[in-house]
Amino acid sequence: MKKTVAFVPLKLNNERLPQKNTKQLSDGTPLLELILSALRQVNGVDDVYVYCSDDSVIKHLPEGVKFLKRSTELDLSTTKINEVLGSFARDVKADIYVLAHATAPFLKTESIQTGIDKVQSGDYDSALTVHKMQEFVWKDGKPMNYDLAAVPRTQDLDPLFIETTGLYIYTHDLITQRNARIGDRPYLIEVSSIESLDINNPLDFDIADAVYTHILKKRSDQ
Repeated sequence: MKKTVAFVPLKLNNERLPQKNTKQLSDGTPLLELILSALRQVNGVDDVYVYCSDDSVIKHLPEGVKFLKRSTELDLSTTKINEVLGSFARDVKADIYVLAHATAPFLKTESIQTGIDKVQSGDYDSALTVHKMQEFVWKDGKPMNYDLAAVPRTQDLDPLFIETTGLYIYTHDLITQRNARIGDRPYLIEVSSIESLDINNPLDFDIADAVYTHILKKRSDQ
């Protein structure tokens, strides 16, 4: 079995929503706990890390999650995500990396498992979560995917797949040799609208809290 390591890169000095990664939901649960708990339930993951420059995040980590301190230089607004991924790959050796984000808190364990299994098989060199879209799309004042003279049903449109940016799974060689998280043979993990939610600003957080409190927790209580 190939060594597989999952990690959640964090910075606490977020500009649009300060402290969003540790911000508490209505029941007091820190946001980052949701994705970390999901990762801990996936089969085939050897270790789960939080990669952060601020030690204060340690008190928010569930049991079994490791803390790895990173350079504060990776917290700059100019830092590109692949710089963070490359740094982690140098610090922690593995065959396969699972990159997840606290700001995509509703990813299901099953979705993560599917991606890992696909990359572990060797048939794919990477995997990423996507959300299927069948909507009327315009660009430069013109429709891109339909004819105004013969408007189809939305369900008959050719589907488009949008990266949710919540989960990427990739091989060691891909990130270290090509500085890439998506390779030539990616597997697209189609996820639901709830799983694809991404938190960037205060309104996003309020929406996520409402979904968590009024939909997901009610389901789990049944």
